[in-house]
Amino acid sequence: MELSNRQQQIIEIVKDNGPITGEKIADRLHLRRATLRPDLAILTMAGFLEARPRVGYFYTGKTGSELLTEKIKEYRVHEFQHVPIVVKEHTSVYDAISTMFLEDVGTLFVVDDSACIIGVLSRKDLLRASIGNQDLNAIPVHIIMTRMPNITVCRKEDLLINVAQKLINNQIDGVPVVKDAQAGLEVVGRITKTTITKVFVELIRQDDI
Repeated sequence: MELSNRQQQIIEIVKDNGPITGEKIADRLHLRRATLRPDLAILTMAGFLEARPRVGYFYTGKTGSELLTEKIKEYRVHEFQHVPIVVKEHTSVYDAISTMFLEDVGTLFVVDDSACIIGVLSRKDLLRASIGNQDLNAIPVHIIMTRMPNITVCRKEDLLINVAQKLINNQIDGVPVVKDAQAGLEVVGRITKTTITKVFVELIRQDDI
């Protein structure tokens, strides 16, 4: 959020005089307490101020960038994961390419009949397979896919920032979100570079700090 002039004034008053009650802040601004209530609530929820019952408001001492960093570090995978785009291991390369373009994704997850992951297909995998005069309808994806255990995965409770680091370290476009199942690791979602980029851009736009 972009702070208004009044909200910035409130922060300065609390910074210089805290702990200070809402009534005293209102007096200094020559306003009614009820008028300031929304501003105080916003500043408290955003983390600029801390409120203690029967004591008053304190300045937290945190900058906008520090608050933004703290918020990012709280984000979990399950808050942002998308529906996984999957294919079966006997799907042809031709059909996999069609699926990738129709779904507008850069990674496909290959699963067995129990929806458990057994492989991953990237754009590069499919591009390499399509070079030459091969019949793409006759080549199953299990021949060209990256197989377990050489697959990076994440779980819904993982921190989004840690998944972003995995994407960077492994130079990949996306990872499956998995959970333990009797037959292996069931795919329940996906996180991609695009997902994370949108989250960070939207966060910055909303907070503007």
